[in-house]
Amino acid sequence: MDMDTLAAIADRVRQTHPLVQNITNFVVMNTTANALLSAGASPAMVHSADEVEEFAGLASALVINIGTLSSEWAAAMKLAVGVANKRPIPWVLDPVGIGATTYRTRLASDLAAMGPTVVRGNGSEIITLSGSVAAQGRGVDSLHGSETALDAARTLAARTGGVVAVTGESDYVTDGGRLIRIDGGHELMPQVTGLGCTATALIGAFCAVEEDRMAATTAALAVLAAAGRYAGSRAEGPGSLPALLFDALHKLDRDLLAGHAAISEV
Repeated sequence: MDMDTLAAIADRVRQTHPLVQNITNFVVMNTTANALLSAGASPAMVHSADEVEEFAGLASALVINIGTLSSEWAAAMKLAVGVANKRPIPWVLDPVGIGATTYRTRLASDLAAMGPTVVRGNGSEIITLSGSVAAQGRGVDSLHGSETALDAARTLAARTGGVVAVTGESDYVTDGGRLIRIDGGHELMPQVTGLGCTATALIGAFCAVEEDRMAATTAALAVLAAAGRYAGSRAEGPGSLPALLFDALHKLDRDLLAGHAAISEV
């Protein structure tokens, strides 16, 4: 998988402006929407059970993020996923904070059983969702590096039949067989809330334009890694990073991607 292929996927997002339905958390809605817009996609934060099914009939991809839960939102998530599976359109699951509470863990497991196209999480989340061990993080923060979750990621990919992405200092993408590593990003990124959730949303947009889900997921994470490294090198701190990140996503081309991210088969 080369940079030309990944850059071409990013270009298709800009050319086609896929409509990405997000049932996501209150904390990250603005950041996620701005990142999708900067990358060329069209975000929609539609979460009411009264309209999620109808909207999922219009969207090009669906993103499910369980960060700020309620019983009403949980029901809406399952309704939207049902439509996504029937159409079908790609949908991405972000099991934020799984393991923190019984309710959160049960919902994430129920959603994973519905066959997500891609699951994206940190090391603790992927380990816990795989069922291999209860690896509770500190709230929504991971206590496990991405490299410690690779066996769990392969197990989860085999169970869901989809792609699993583990993000951290290095990101990894697997379909249960192949394993790809993405390097990039910047040390300031963990100090800005919602950038993991942004990765999930970008994966949704890229899956909307690319049927090879390994390639789409790798491209989305490489684009964010490159934009993050480029923005971080120019930021004065975590306050200025988001604006510079949006600018980098907007201007990203093949040269910026190749110069600020690295892809390798593991």
